Amino acid sequence: MTKDNTIILTGAAGFIGSCMAQHLNDNGYTNLILVDDFGHESKRKNWENKERVACIERKELKDFLAETTLSVDLIIHLGARTDTTEFDYSIHQELNVDYSQFIWNFCTEKQIPLIYASSAATYGDGELGYNDDHQVVEELKPLNPYGISKNEFDKWALKQPSSPTFWTGLKFFNIYGPNEYHKGRMASVIWHSFNQINDSGLVKLFKSHKEGYADGEQLRDFVYVKDLLKVILWMTNEMLAENWSVDNNGLYNLGTGKARSFEDLVKATFKGLGIEPKIEFIDMPIDIRDKYQYFTEANMKKLHSVGYNEEFYTLESGVYDYVKNYLIDNIYY
Repeated sequence: MTKDNTIILTGAAGFIGSCMAQHLNDNGYTNLILVDDFGHESKRKNWENKERVACIERKELKDFLAETTLSVDLIIHLGARTDTTEFDYSIHQELNVDYSQFIWNFCTEKQIPLIYASSAATYGDGELGYNDDHQVVEELKPLNPYGISKNEFDKWALKQPSSPTFWTGLKFFNIYGPNEYHKGRMASVIWHSFNQINDSGLVKLFKSHKEGYADGEQLRDFVYVKDLLKVILWMTNEMLAENWSVDNNGLYNLGTGKARSFEDLVKATFKGLGIEPKIEFIDMPIDIRDKYQYFTEANMKKLHSVGYNEEFYTLESGVYDYVKNYLIDNIYY
């Protein structure tokens, strides 16, 4: 059933954004305004077959919104500079803070619901835990410019005297899944593992450089992108139906709530290919060694408390689906 709501989706050519566009299409939302830098040929297959009413270049969005006669019903803001190895903060400031503030202010002025991507990178080394309480946001110490920029916007949003009608900032943990073929170094460990297995029959993982963690036992909250899509769609439906409560506005963790090791992840990738695991441990690059998270695990109580109770993929089931149904035949979502 086609729905007539108009939704702006930023980051629509990227990994998560393009999957979100397809998931919205699959659930009847075809009046999409896709926003991104569409000049990258490596991303073309991510977005070219999605149903939409327009593709708007990121730099042209402000002019488009000032001139359009379309009535926008909701904005899903997933666009960001997500490279954790980019240490020029001005780039993150422009794309992750200033641009997000513009979108927030537009949604506030027009009273349009907003769902935006924050990040678990805001939690830094986790010394304050992984709880999505608003009280802790000012105290967080992210480990890289990307995480800092995401936290700066969260802090700014929470201080605003006025806001969009409904809004949520979602702290994505380690997302993996289809449509990340273009990401190179920043692609998930599963994508890298799959390619290493095909090339050499083994996977190289970072050694541990922290006491208390064996090699390969660094822990992450790995989330299959399909679970993320379901959460955002649920929030979209709740907000558009005006079932969302303003009391529920705010920041939410989006993980599984269960940390798993990189070794588990790689073994699941081998299993998806029907191959016995073969793992080699290598030194971690110096440039990321002191900024590396050894443990992340989302506290998911807040999301459950507002009514989301769908089961999440296990690590094994998510990796198996990704490998079998996408990576092996280079399929897009």
